[in-house]
Amino acid sequence: MRSTTLPYIGNLLQGARNTITDVEGVTVGHQTLDDGGVQTGVTVVRPHAGDPFRDKVPAAAVVLNGFGKSVGLVQLAELGVLETPIALTNTFSVGTVATAQICHCVAANPESGRSLPTVNPLVFECNDGFLNDIQRLAVTEADYLQALNNAGADFAQGSVGAGRGMSSFQLKGGIGSASRRVSALDGDVHTVGALVLANYGRQPQMVLAGHAVGERLAAQCTAECKEPEKGSIIIVVATDAPLDARQLRRLALRAGAGLARIGSIFGHGSGDIVLAFSTAYTVPDRVDRPMPTIAMVHDGLLDGLFQAAADSTEQAILHALWRATAVTGRDGNHRQALSELLPSSSLSSFAESSVSS
Repeated sequence: MRSTTLPYIGNLLQGARNTITDVEGVTVGHQTLDDGGVQTGVTVVRPHAGDPFRDKVPAAAVVLNGFGKSVGLVQLAELGVLETPIALTNTFSVGTVATAQICHCVAANPESGRSLPTVNPLVFECNDGFLNDIQRLAVTEADYLQALNNAGADFAQGSVGAGRGMSSFQLKGGIGSASRRVSALDGDVHTVGALVLANYGRQPQMVLAGHAVGERLAAQCTAECKEPEKGSIIIVVATDAPLDARQLRRLALRAGAGLARIGSIFGHGSGDIVLAFSTAYTVPDRVDRPMPTIAMVHDGLLDGLFQAAADSTEQAILHALWRATAVTGRDGNHRQALSELLPSSSLSSFAESSVSS
């Protein structure tokens, strides 16, 4: 069933939850820190319920604009697998969360870094320093573990977890998610899901469901709306389609189409990174364990998955904006929620009215 509150992006059907967890086995958890000037947190995406150090997941990343401080991308690009859950947090907490991932792996695999290879932590970040007193380094290793333990198929969106202190288009940003289902020519049905950490955008450039509503909002905005792009967005794309790392990189790139449609030009000061992974198979950690034998999707059949990646990304950003609640944080800095601007009408009618006004 399609939402009656928000515009529906594209013509593909959504999954049961319309979130990334419609991809079987994927779970998401948050730990939110909400205490005065501390407005931040951690969000974790688990690709499966097992140990990704032992059973690695095929993955690839695309850097649309590299103004960021993520950890783990070099080895991911080289080997085409991820071996920890995917962690999202604020810029100054990357090191702490990476250490937490290492410690968690060592606890489960005591020989990691000894007789076993070292683990490659995978942490992505956005700068939430407008609302969050980022210099307080409030995120702890325990917060990562709590987010990991909280992971489930149902999860909150908006001003939660890593999204607590994030801003988008001079409004409140945060966590959003969506999914789309694709019927392939061979009869298989595949799911593509996206999760975003939205902390980007200049309000005059905001486009919602094809309508340039940002121009209307920006007429009431402060001088901040005229400043250069300073934000970032992290996009995580999951699919159950059997793709290799090369194909997953191509899939990740198409998430950029959804990002562009909602008003991003991948600005100079923006860190825009997409990670895509497949749950169709895993790669064993030891050479004495058998490698998977699986038929990959033919490249000529990828267009439906490409559309799903673009549409679910655009929808996920809409969800991040719409489901975010207003937050007041560091030094009284405040971000209004998009939903506050539309107290008595849907976003669809707002978008329609913006065309005739």
